[in-house]
Amino acid sequence: MSRPFVAYLRVYEPLSAFDETLADLLLARITLERLTREQVATREREVWLKSQLIGAALPGELSDGRPSPSAVRDVLVIDPAEVPTGESPCGLGPLVCPLDLRARSAAAMVGFLATAGPALRDAVLTTSADQVRQKATRVLADLPGGAVHVVSTTWTVPLPWFTLFDPAHRHVILAPRSDPRRQLYWRSSHGDAMRRVERAHDLAAQTFGEGGPTKVLADTARWLANFDEGSAVELDYGGLVQLLDDEEMVGDTSAEDVHAILEAIEGADPGAVGERFERLREFWAGLAQRERLN
Repeated sequence: MSRPFVAYLRVYEPLSAFDETLADLLLARITLERLTREQVATREREVWLKSQLIGAALPGELSDGRPSPSAVRDVLVIDPAEVPTGESPCGLGPLVCPLDLRARSAAAMVGFLATAGPALRDAVLTTSADQVRQKATRVLADLPGGAVHVVSTTWTVPLPWFTLFDPAHRHVILAPRSDPRRQLYWRSSHGDAMRRVERAHDLAAQTFGEGGPTKVLADTARWLANFDEGSAVELDYGGLVQLLDDEEMVGDTSAEDVHAILEAIEGADPGAVGERFERLREFWAGLAQRERLN
């Protein structure tokens, strides 16, 4: 079965960032069993299907609306040694990224209520929009740090996300397209990522104003600010690697192009900005076309 065509931006925090009770629980779980990055898509699908079978309103909760005790095992773990760093190191390991499936679903529901028309809301919802909004708001308010550790996007990667990472720190793992070991990702320390995104925001604001990519950069910086300074940040192409052949994966220069655009903005070189944007458009146009066809 193919993986969902979803890319992820994740934050891995030190256990010290969580309250003692939750930190002890997380440590006990990851000592016994660790969810691997290859298993993430399957696990997310499994939790969602289970929620439909038991009649739960959101994935990761019981039929009575309480959080599922098993959700604590939905955690990714990395060692700080696996994170390239510049000026800012990561905290002591292990670094953990809860999948936050229940809260992410609640956030998606809030977004749906804000954008869907009345007819679509009426067709989808089984209770009133106000009740759904109140429940989703309560779930989000219960997040330990105030923000989900994972944000995701389908079919593409928002170009501003590449500003968080050193282009040279890309990891490519080639395997058959259906093999979950096939991966493409970048990592950075939280402090390094914050410096990069703040610089990118300032340059984008000078050039593009406060909308478009500037808003995405501002939102990303605000999101990152919720997490411990010893955290690590990861951009993972996830299931998108199934849509790229080996040559496209190895030859992908998206991160280099985005950083070159920033350098060109700083150097007042509009020609270079346009050239790099064209390269990005050509690379991502194929995925955009597949989304339209689906």
